[in-house]
Amino acid sequence: MILKKDYNPDTKIGLFVIGANHRSSSMSLRDKLQISECDLPQFFDRLRKINIGNAIILSSIDITDIIFLAPISSAEDINAEIIKLFAAYVDASRGELINQTYTLMNQDALKHLFSVTSAIDAVLIGDSQILLELKRAYQHASNYGMSNDFLDQLVLKSEGIAKRIFIETKIDRRPVSISAAAVKVARDLFGMLSKSTCLLLGSGEMGEMLASSMRSAGLEQLIVSHPSPERANRMGKQLNCHVGEMENLPQLISKSDIILTSMNGRHFLLEMEMLEKAIKTRRRRPIFIIDTGVPGDVDPSVEKINDIFLYTINDLEKVTREGNSSRTHEIEKAQKIIDNAVHQVDLDNIVKQEATGYHDLESLRILAIKEAEGDPDKATRLLLDKIKTKQGDGRN
Repeated sequence: MILKKDYNPDTKIGLFVIGANHRSSSMSLRDKLQISECDLPQFFDRLRKINIGNAIILSSIDITDIIFLAPISSAEDINAEIIKLFAAYVDASRGELINQTYTLMNQDALKHLFSVTSAIDAVLIGDSQILLELKRAYQHASNYGMSNDFLDQLVLKSEGIAKRIFIETKIDRRPVSISAAAVKVARDLFGMLSKSTCLLLGSGEMGEMLASSMRSAGLEQLIVSHPSPERANRMGKQLNCHVGEMENLPQLISKSDIILTSMNGRHFLLEMEMLEKAIKTRRRRPIFIIDTGVPGDVDPSVEKINDIFLYTINDLEKVTREGNSSRTHEIEKAQKIIDNAVHQVDLDNIVKQEATGYHDLESLRILAIKEAEGDPDKATRLLLDKIKTKQGDGRN
């Protein structure tokens, strides 16, 4: 579908963000909506077909945002098309997506983006990992010809604000949630989590929440296991991860750096002998275990084993208490920095400058459609060729 068929040189352009995050949507939907790198070309092509020529797709385990410029007059139609695109990607109804997504424009979009990249609107408040995600997202947009000067400046501005907040506040110093405390301990033990493996045993809510937080912090290898194969497979699909058989538990433990237990059974799932063998197999590489079970899933005596670091929910709560008292004030300071930054951006003037480039793109689009004689795929190829030719002319 091509929107806005009538070309109007006076069309007003707006900055939009359409997406879903930890506050608007369920963990299950966010997992499905995380757009993989191999799917980005498909998404960018669909955006071009609905008249969006400049966009950044920011997508991680906890947030998927499409940041783009578009005619304000077409906002309702474009929103409907992007929701339709999301619904098709996650195999859900449009109604389900509408209820779990947000659409923001201009100053609201700016404030949202600055809050996200500054990590004050995040599952793990103060975690700067999202800045790396933004840089990667912008690089992908550039590679696919979807960037422009405005989005370039927007990304630089977001990075500058985030760095200022990290310097002028203590927002990234102390964890204030159990999830943040768990991530901090894991990073203290293993550094970057991208090369670590996490094993989730059981299907309790706390275990799944901690697993999601680990992935938000950069963990790539997650394995789930449950005595019920059906439940294990369901968890694997929900969390988009590998499934391990419980009968292979000793081998699963030996290959895991982080273990989250959430069985809530009557007997210990992890005992001394099993963990002693695992540590020997791992050649003394440490294992970080978080026991969320009530009653506990792990024999407390395993703490005596060198290189086993066992934490309960009570242990993690102690870590968070120090941070809670001071974090509220730091968040307020960060929000003031963001509010001032939003007001300093002359969005109307910037968008007016970008409108010229947008209208040039619109002229090329109309010409491509005419030359394609009704073939949408041919129109897309012609449009890309014309954009590349124009960019080449601009450099000469």
